[in-house]
Amino acid sequence: MDHRKPYFFVGIGGSGMMPLAMILAGQGATVSGSDRSLDAGRLPAKFDDLKRRGVALFAQDGNGIVSSDQIVVASAAIEASVPDMIVAAELGNERMTRAELNARLFNAASLSIGVAGTSGKSTVTGMIGWILHACGRDPTVMNGAVMKNFVSPQAPFASALVGAGDAYVSEVDESDGSIALYRPGIAVLNNVSLDHMPMAQLIDLFGAFIAKAGTAVVNLDNGDGAALAMTLPAGRLTSFAIEGQADLVARNVEQQPFGVAFDLHAQGAVPVRVTLQVPGRHNVSNALAALGAVQAAGVPLEAAVEAIAGFTGLKRRFELVGETGGVAVIDDFGHNPDKIAATLDTLHAFPGRLLLLFQPHGYGPLKVMRSELVSMFASKLAPDDLLVLPDPVYQGGTVTRDVTSADIIADIAATGRRALHIPDREAAAAHLVAQARPGDRIVVMGARDDTLSLLAQGMVDIMSR
Repeated sequence: MDHRKPYFFVGIGGSGMMPLAMILAGQGATVSGSDRSLDAGRLPAKFDDLKRRGVALFAQDGNGIVSSDQIVVASAAIEASVPDMIVAAELGNERMTRAELNARLFNAASLSIGVAGTSGKSTVTGMIGWILHACGRDPTVMNGAVMKNFVSPQAPFASALVGAGDAYVSEVDESDGSIALYRPGIAVLNNVSLDHMPMAQLIDLFGAFIAKAGTAVVNLDNGDGAALAMTLPAGRLTSFAIEGQADLVARNVEQQPFGVAFDLHAQGAVPVRVTLQVPGRHNVSNALAALGAVQAAGVPLEAAVEAIAGFTGLKRRFELVGETGGVAVIDDFGHNPDKIAATLDTLHAFPGRLLLLFQPHGYGPLKVMRSELVSMFASKLAPDDLLVLPDPVYQGGTVTRDVTSADIIADIAATGRRALHIPDREAAAAHLVAQARPGDRIVVMGARDDTLSLLAQGMVDIMSR
């Protein structure tokens, strides 16, 4: 893809923006940007990483946009009133959304592998990227999370990988409907469940996405996914399931506190044992999706199984931050009912009380997911578990607060589960630390806020004193 024009990212530190900036810079483009978090002094290490990659950073005051030649990339969360956007409008700069830019890079690749679904996108993307890398395919990977396998002192925020091979691997977001922009050679559909929009819209979006693919890799354990799989010609479908009937099947699943193993049964192949360094049945499903995708990309199954054993996971995906005094602190990205339920199921497979801090990722999602969140917590929390909700993450801009954390907590408490609303996040964390006793697992959960990792580490530090 030709990068003759410079790019300016408004909100360059965002989880979807930063890896795109890394990829462009790695491909030789001129990249600069601004971010509210940079102006507020939050997460300076993240912005230092961008600077090391040759990215120029500016205050979000309009001074970084100096020419009409710059392509201004901004997410939907950036309001027209932001000074950078005002200057861009005055100069008549070309504007692209994050998704439009990623789709342009994705569609230009000779082998495009898109990972879709409500849950597990980042993990499957990381698994595919690692397998292709380990097998010498040198892929480019666009992920929304830091991939531990690619972290180094020179790349502490490795949410992207820039390779010279033919594959462009990317998670594909459905939340704003932009999934329609992508033309996948290989499409993965992990699952379909409620998150950002009504189910009927999600089903239409995911169905159209996999229909365009040369090969679609679909989870038959998910009811809506299985129904969409039935709409595809058999020659363009690779199916997977746990203890079911599919092209790739996992049997004899053996769970461990921080890992899982299973027997892989693939059509026309001898069963083989797969071992993962990430835990839970949901990661068995994620591994099946990744193995199906790389098989479609021409990687021999035996080599893929060997490679995936070396996958070490993602930051903020069931990440053990530390353990002190018999109390483990885990940092997790869970933020919708399915993701949170998968984490709770994984933890409840082993003894110990759960102390949960869940910071909702916005007031809008709380309104959409209210009943499903309440139902999930009511069924998944054990009687001794404790859930604390601070107020949702808020980093500026306009927002309607129709449903609050207090509303969710009131609904959950009415079901008999132990749940508290503590508006201030630091106070919520301090309360859980004060409650902790040997054998407990403290879990910090939420999305769209990288400082949650700092909060989790702070809880470990306090308990270690």
